Amino acid sequence: MNYEDALLRELTHIAPADADAMARAAVYQGTLAKPPGSLGELENIYIRLCGIAGTLHPQYAPCRVVVLCADNGVTEEGVSVTPRSVTAAQAVNMTRYLTGMSAMAHHFGDEVQVVDVGIADPYQCPAIVNRKILSGTRNFAKEPAMTREEAAHAVCVGMELAGQAKRDGVAVLGVGEMGIGNTTTSSAVLAALTGLSVERVTGRGGGMTDEGFALKKRVIASALALHKPNGGDVLDTLCKVGGLDIAAMCGVFLGAALYRLPAVVDGFISAVAALCAARLCPAVRDYLFASHLSKEIGYQAAIKELGLAPWLHLGMRLGEGSGCPIAFQVLEAACAAAEGMATFQGAAIDDSYLSEIRGKDCF
Repeated sequence: MNYEDALLRELTHIAPADADAMARAAVYQGTLAKPPGSLGELENIYIRLCGIAGTLHPQYAPCRVVVLCADNGVTEEGVSVTPRSVTAAQAVNMTRYLTGMSAMAHHFGDEVQVVDVGIADPYQCPAIVNRKILSGTRNFAKEPAMTREEAAHAVCVGMELAGQAKRDGVAVLGVGEMGIGNTTTSSAVLAALTGLSVERVTGRGGGMTDEGFALKKRVIASALALHKPNGGDVLDTLCKVGGLDIAAMCGVFLGAALYRLPAVVDGFISAVAALCAARLCPAVRDYLFASHLSKEIGYQAAIKELGLAPWLHLGMRLGEGSGCPIAFQVLEAACAAAEGMATFQGAAIDDSYLSEIRGKDCF
């Protein structure tokens, strides 16, 4: 099977959100018994969800966080203080609801699907979905992280996971990850896609000393100079300096758009994967919702490129998809308000007093 050809065929089937449904939702928002626009971003969220669903009654549950797990060969260079074995350990712990993201998801009743696309160390956990492509990528400080076909394969795996979610009746997807060294790969990918300097897109990840941070930036800059990824070619960039987790997450975002599912972007790695998806198919942006403002420096560059604004400013930088369970509640609130509120007519309120300010900048 040629995965790149399969991917390109699927991209042709992705359509934008339904503009007519969004227009009808906006009109309906104007009939609700409240000052115009007073629910702020919740109104926009509801309108966008209607555009995805093509109806004024979008589903907001059940929700599933898909966590793509993979190791990165570049950790051989000392770019992370965390040992590689943590990838496998935390992947297993996620299935037991023992990590930050999974504990919140379990509390709210959300599904968590942990997927191995490239974990290097052995583990025993039948609950982890095995879609392993490689046992970790190659060290991109010395050679390309993977082949172009392996990158395309990972993207296709992500799209398949979104399709499975649709068949399972999932209404909203969140996209998370687990992979030691993946802030290094994400920074490299983001630098290649945007042309921004390594300094502008590289943070300290899970924490590191000044010396370690300087090394991390040198490794990324050296790899970009060595491989010269084409920022206009997502697969070229992913295969040279990316990770299997990023590629598969990119696929989940593409699949969400293909199957018309809202997809929540988590933090830095998730935002870079979403940017990869949007570069492959711009219509994907219609399906993306940014959960929280990550403290990782590259996040703001990635989210700006996507044209999204995060809802939650909580100082988070955990990863895993940890912003998704919280964001799911925001999506539900947006729908609950729109569908539960009375209209002016239903509340027996004459709204003529608003005639002078409707559609004007009076707030």
